[in-house]
Order: sequence, then structure tokens, then C-alpha cells
Amino acid sequence: MGFHALSFGRLILGTLAVLATPALAWEAGVEGTVCTLSHDEPDARVRLTYDPATPEYTITLTRRDEPWVTAPNFSLRFDGPRPIFISTDRHTLKAGNAALSVADRGFGNVLDGLQFNRTAVAVTGDQAIAIPLDGAAPEVAAFRACATAPLA
Repeated sequence: MGFHALSFGRLILGTLAVLATPALAWEAGVEGTVCTLSHDEPDARVRLTYDPATPEYTITLTRRDEPWVTAPNFSLRFDGPRPIFISTDRHTLKAGNAALSVADRGFGNVLDGLQFNRTAVAVTGDQAIAIPLDGAAPEVAAFRACATAPLA
């Protein structure tokens, strides 16, 4: 009898631990008329938007562990079957340097990198953060469809 109660207790604690852990899935959606793609990791949050009114794409990477360092360049390296390296000096830091954003009218390389690779590595200065792309492909495809479809 004690074994079953102990096993049940472990099951409940395990279930609560899983429920308390943030979801690590990629998610495409729409907020008003803005297309969104987001992903949460323990160390960072990734959020892309496309606003057809501007028309402009943004990517914002928010660090949870420490702020981004101020540096002249920001780069994204995508590792996998279709490697891509992108670099810009047009990034901005917000929220006490916790959030790094880049905006542009074209994001094809970023979307290709997210959809067709295994890992994205964001780098500025001597800081780097790796973001797994498991499960990103179908959500990036949904984001692309949203960005090319007229929204009501």
C-alpha cells in the first residue's frame, strides 16, 4: 500500500513540475492585424512580427538571464542543413538591454533560417545564445502564410 501512495505522490509532483514549466513550442498567431511567431526558452524569448500596415517585420530576442551587451553589430547564425549567417548594425536595445530588436521590410533569410535549420545562435559582442528550432518549421510556414495573406 505504501508503494502505491509513494508512486501516486511522485506522479502528482511530476505532473505539477511539467505544468509549471513554460511551454517550449513555437507558436504562430495573429494579434489584430499583426502576424506573430513566438518561442520561449528558459534563457530567452523570441518574437517575430509582421505588420502589413507598415509593412515591416521585426524580431525581438529577450534574455532572461542577463542583459544584452551594447555592441556595434548583431548577428544570427543558423546551423543545420541550410546554414545562413546574417549580420546587422541596425539593432536596438530596449527594456534595460534585456530585449534586442531588429526591424526590416524583408525577412526571407531569417524565416528560411528558422524554418530549415536546427539551431539559431544570436550573437552580439561576446555574448551568444543558442535557440533550438525543433518544431519551428510548421509554425514558420504558418507565419509566412499569414504575412502574405490579406487579413480581415
